[in-house]
Amino acid sequence: MKVRRQARALALQALYEIDSAGHAPDEVVPRLAESEALSAEGVTFATALVQGVLACAAQLDAIIGKHAPEWPVDQLAIVDRNILRMALYELQHNADVPIKVAVNEAVELAKTFGSDTAPRFINGVLGTFLQAHPAGELRP
Repeated sequence: MKVRRQARALALQALYEIDSAGHAPDEVVPRLAESEALSAEGVTFATALVQGVLACAAQLDAIIGKHAPEWPVDQLAIVDRNILRMALYELQHNADVPIKVAVNEAVELAKTFGSDTAPRFINGVLGTFLQAHPAGELRP
């Protein structure tokens, strides 16, 4: 699963660039994938993740806002916001990714790319979401 971990990191970097600089996703992902020497499988996974998150961004932001009401989504650190978007997207749309894996990978990304408090924050928001949405409800 090292490929998917690498792909998630690349997807996060792409989403960060897209979110902060407004660059085109179809240019950002291939450029980053080439510079990281990501495998074809990794590129496919990262591309699907980025496209899925972008397509569902408004819905994902509403979920974040609901489960972290004291933190306005537009004021979250760009890294934290995109880690949460990716994890929530995976929890809802990638049935081949176990729930625990999606959460653990999000926390690991927060440890690598976020602030000191990011892992706890990410874990807390995702935990609150999962309490409100049992696994069977997420993935019928």
